[in-house]
Amino acid sequence: MIDFQSYDVPMPDLDYARIKRWIKQVAAGYGLRCGDINYIFCSDEHILAVNRRFLSHDYYTDVITFDYSLAQTIAGDIFISVDTVRSNAEQVGVESAEEMLRIIIHGVLHLTGQADKTPETRAIMTEKEELALRKWREMSV
Repeated sequence: MIDFQSYDVPMPDLDYARIKRWIKQVAAGYGLRCGDINYIFCSDEHILAVNRRFLSHDYYTDVITFDYSLAQTIAGDIFISVDTVRSNAEQVGVESAEEMLRIIIHGVLHLTGQADKTPETRAIMTEKEELALRKWREMSV
């Protein structure tokens, strides 16, 4: 089950049914199926607290993915800072909704095993995000 909830911010205005179908399509493209994937939309302050508590990182970020995947089933908790997504969208000159979709699928790509810690793996991640976003645009509403 793919679930969306908010912690301390309003729920983003997104087409969640379509997003669920999209996530399943992207996972299937990697030969995987979706198990329990929980998206938690939150503020910068909350994601900072999560980052400090669970990862010992003292900085803001747009997404944190906790991977609970087993075998061919992806599963996890994906925290997304609505504040950071909004400011990132402004910086790169895209709509907030488009940047949110990128971050939503970014978390899924982590669950498929994609890393982004080096310049090389970040470039591969960006390519995979772009492929997934093309699938989004090609999906019927």
